[in-house]
Amino acid sequence: MSDAATVNQSTNAPFSQTDGFDREAIALDRVIAEIATRREEFEQNSHVPRDMIAKLKQAGVYRAATPRRFGGDALPPAKFLSMIERIAVADGSAAWVASFGSANVYLAALPVETQAIIYADGPDQAFAGGLFPMQPAQPVEGGFIVDGTWKFASGCKGADWLGVGIGVAKDGSHAGKPRTAVFAPSEVDIVENWDVVGMQGTGSHDLRVDSKLVDEAWTFIRGGTPTIDEPLFRYPTMAYASQVLAVVNLGLARAALDVANNMSGGRKTTTGAPQLADRAYYRIELAKAEAQLRSARAFFYDSTESVWESILAGDEVTPEQISLLRLSATQVAHQGADVVTRAYRLAGTMAIYRTHPLQRLVRDSMVVTQHAFLGHGNYDGAGAVFVGVPPIPGYL
Repeated sequence: MSDAATVNQSTNAPFSQTDGFDREAIALDRVIAEIATRREEFEQNSHVPRDMIAKLKQAGVYRAATPRRFGGDALPPAKFLSMIERIAVADGSAAWVASFGSANVYLAALPVETQAIIYADGPDQAFAGGLFPMQPAQPVEGGFIVDGTWKFASGCKGADWLGVGIGVAKDGSHAGKPRTAVFAPSEVDIVENWDVVGMQGTGSHDLRVDSKLVDEAWTFIRGGTPTIDEPLFRYPTMAYASQVLAVVNLGLARAALDVANNMSGGRKTTTGAPQLADRAYYRIELAKAEAQLRSARAFFYDSTESVWESILAGDEVTPEQISLLRLSATQVAHQGADVVTRAYRLAGTMAIYRTHPLQRLVRDSMVVTQHAFLGHGNYDGAGAVFVGVPPIPGYL
């Protein structure tokens, strides 16, 4: 059995073997297998290289959120999320970068004429951005003068388009919802300073723009009203942004449990004690972790499908539904990280070595939980919606 086939079996993802004759599904199988062999390269070089981005494009990752009117797939969210989950089993950094294949939902808020230029060379366009800290932009006739430095531009070295967050009040101060200015990569400097404990391969470097003029038609409000009327673009944008990141921890948790299962038998322990599979505590903890992961995963995809069904039925998505998307995303991020940690504890002394696969999985999963979209404040927001009081700003 190939590595890709093993990944398919272990994730129990919605993309099943029945899709085997789909060219993009076959391409995804192949790229996942290659990612598994190259993840050390990504970490050492601090980014996923352009040749791998090209292969992810061939697998449909970067057309998944492109409008159908421009030749894209505009996939149902659950299908895209399952793609990212599968990639994460092979490598967290590659999955994190691939997750921004969903970011084209942001671009749907641009004027249609601007989008036509973006997709003129085809639907497979990779967008990356460093949106914060939002920098003041000077309004001028027809646009803005943009200047500043922005952090956390994951996947910027492989992007076709780059966005930066600007404040555009008349006095140049920060005001209102974040607005994003879109540039060609040639207009933006990448400051290579990504040096972190986990997710090193995401290449989340800083972006710098030096007094560049951007036409207003190349700016959009993040999470603003789309100019494209297709089902995907009625899905809650900011909730989706949190989901595509959180789902990485489902894949990392699955990978960790696979490691734990593979360690349980077939070789002698360091001390000569019984193999792990013969120890009751090991079997019990492994079963608990499996139940924990599957429960969180079921909540996550159930919430996703519920919203999608409402959209297809022509119904408005309710605040309660959006809240469940945010809550389930936060839950899988934290429960996934907890499952990885449980697998690490079960692995014992062998897991302390730098070369042990659980080392990378632990580090990467912890980074996911630190993202602002997935913080513990979301539990407060969800609780507020449950009891009928206003949630924290920005939650819905």
